Amino acid sequence: MLLDISHLQKTYPGSRARPILRDVNLQLDRGETLALTGESGSGKSTLLHLAGALDTFEAGEILLAGQALSNLGDSRRAALRRDVVALVFQQFNLIPSLTVAQNLAFHARLGDRLDPHWISKLTQRLGLSELTERYPEQLSGGQQQRVAIGRALALRPQLLLADEPTGNLDETASAAVLELMLDLVAETGTALFLVTHSETIAGRLSRRVRLEGGQIT
Repeated sequence: MLLDISHLQKTYPGSRARPILRDVNLQLDRGETLALTGESGSGKSTLLHLAGALDTFEAGEILLAGQALSNLGDSRRAALRRDVVALVFQQFNLIPSLTVAQNLAFHARLGDRLDPHWISKLTQRLGLSELTERYPEQLSGGQQQRVAIGRALALRPQLLLADEPTGNLDETASAAVLELMLDLVAETGTALFLVTHSETIAGRLSRRVRLEGGQIT
């Protein structure tokens, strides 16, 4: 079991504090692909961020690669994000001052896990070989998202977290990007936990669950 979430509770702070996640239980095996659906504001992104050790929670537990997140300080959480987890967001989040090649290598270089052969293979598989010297502003949305996926997978993570990764793309580009991502996670044995509002996209993954009323249904 790569990810084991049990009896998780998360409350938004403030004068109108309210639980956004209530007694959430969810498991993800190594190499599995899982889609999380639900209405806007249901807490999908919050759950994804908690699974990636990007935020803290009030009750319950998350075991990620055998480590209990409730017991970890900031440095250990950062190490998990560097070594175990990679993230892809709807907004791409590429570094505008870096070329495609530099963006692809950025996170792997930070984690001291740069493998030029693997980067080269990713570049070819993602159809970016002719674009390596371009900057993000010179790319289409679909091309930018392929760079973002390549940057995440350059780490060879155990878990890829994707938050509406094709939400900014048209239907054709969305289908192409999703196909590439699924092919690459299957090839590398990476588990995929993907948040989406699209039932079509959810249907392409090996399993789907829905978040409703703060709980998994």
